[in-house]
This record gives sequence, structure tokens and C-alpha cells, in this order.
Amino acid sequence: MTWYEGALLGLIQGATEFLPVSSSGHLVMGQALLGIELPGVTFEVALHFATLLSVLIVYRRRVAGLVAGVARLDPEHTRYAGLLLLASVPAAVAGLGFGGFFESLFDTPAVAGAALLVTGCVIWTARRALAREPGGRPGAGVAVVMGLAQAAAIVPGISRSGATVVAALWRGVSPSEAAAFSFLMSVPAIGGAALLKLPAAEWGEGGALAVAAIVACVTGVLAIRTFRMMLERRAFHLFAPYLWVAGAAFLVFAGRG
Repeated sequence: MTWYEGALLGLIQGATEFLPVSSSGHLVMGQALLGIELPGVTFEVALHFATLLSVLIVYRRRVAGLVAGVARLDPEHTRYAGLLLLASVPAAVAGLGFGGFFESLFDTPAVAGAALLVTGCVIWTARRALAREPGGRPGAGVAVVMGLAQAAAIVPGISRSGATVVAALWRGVSPSEAAAFSFLMSVPAIGGAALLKLPAAEWGEGGALAVAAIVACVTGVLAIRTFRMMLERRAFHLFAPYLWVAGAAFLVFAGRG
């Protein structure tokens, strides 16, 4: 892998991981349309840690406050940390219990195309959810619903960030709190995926891997901020038309294959 190939893959990963367009769906499309293959487990682990760092950078003050609060057993912070763990359970159960099934979906390109259409429909409903002026904070019920949405996003083409945030909006959570909880609950998911693959990683590649990780991290920070801006400006649903066009076009391509 050359440094510019690493930069390109890092750019794609950083953007699609956090914008509500599904990084897994774009991976399937890239493999089918362009013949792109990820360089290996080491590359995946590096990008996982890079995108994890993106979340920690954007929400550094909140994470620091949460860690400090839990350390001193502050009830509010401890409760919030518990909600994040609760929200992580469905995806963990789905990934560990049905990992083989979900992996098989990546071998069927039509699944990603159809799922992108579904994601577009979910994102479009954000208009009505936001029109209700949601202003609440996450509770146990919201954590479970967002956790189930995160588990569904294991399917290629279903956006994790999009599904979890829209689920929270419909449950009455404010846009800023929905985004914060969604990205913070991604920390255990992304970190766990990286740690599971870490033993198989071989850190032989240097420059290209570093470039890919840096680009993914920087792009991830920009993507999170763009995501939050569009959510606050009630323009979140504008991601839907892109998903419909991309999903439909890819289904046509997959059908011809």
C-alpha cells in the first residue's frame, strides 16, 4: 500500500464512519465497483483506533468529566456511564453470537444497496422528529433503543450514527444530546472491535499506515462536527437523497452482475 492509497482509504473511512451514510455499505460498494480490498487486519485496527481518537478529540471535555465523575462515584456521571454500557450490550450480543451471519452479508452486494435505501428512509424521518422540538436526555429506555439500532447497523448499508441518532430523536432526546450519546456509545463498539483484531495485527508497515490513520482521524473530527452542525440546523434529512441514489444505483449494478 502506497502512502496516497492509505490517505484515500483513511479519508473514506473517516468520513463514512461518522456521517450517516454507512462506512460498511461504502466498503462493499468500493470492493464491488472499484475492486478495492482493505490491506489487512493491521490496517483495520489502525483505522479503528484512529476513528476512536476522533470521538475522544471532539468530546474530550465530556469524556474527561465523565471519567472524573465516575472515579469519584458521582451519581449522575456513574448513571450516564451505565447507560453507555447498557447501550453497548445489543451490538456485543449480536456481534459475538451471530458474527458469522453478519459477515456473510458482506458477500451479497445487494444487501448493502437495499440497506442504504432503508437508511435513507430512516434519515428522512428526522424532519418530523426534529419538528417535535425534542429536548430530553437519554434514559434506560433510550439507551436500549439506541443499542438495538447500533446492533442493526452491523448490517452493511445501515448507518450506525444515523440509526442511533434518529432513534433517540423519536424518543424525545435533544439533537445535541442524541449526537453526544451516539458518538460516545461508539467508543466501546469501535474499541472492542479493534481489541478483538489486535492479536492478529502485524505492525510491519510504517509510513502508509501512519498516513492512513492520521487522515482518518482528522477526517473523522471534521465529519463529527459536520454531522452535529447539520443536526442542529435541521438539515440532517438532506443525507437521505444521496443514500437513495447510491443505494438504487448500486442495486442496478449488483443486478447486472
